[in-house]
Amino acid sequence: MKRVQLGAFAAALMMSSLVMAEGGGDRTFERMMAANGRSMELFVAKEQARDPVVVNEEKGDRANDL
Repeated sequence: MKRVQLGAFAAALMMSSLVMAEGGGDRTFERMMAANGRSMELFVAKEQARDPVVVNEEKGDRANDL
């Protein structure tokens, strides 16, 4: 009976160490954040390269009412 309990304890210990091992989630998250940073840099560069849009609003009598 002691051998069975010892074997069960050893199996539980091995299973817990496998479950707690790093599954690559940290590396995946790091890659995702790096890709997000690169895409944001490209987006900002593309937006800055565009010609600015100038909006001329007519300021009439209603502008003084505010």
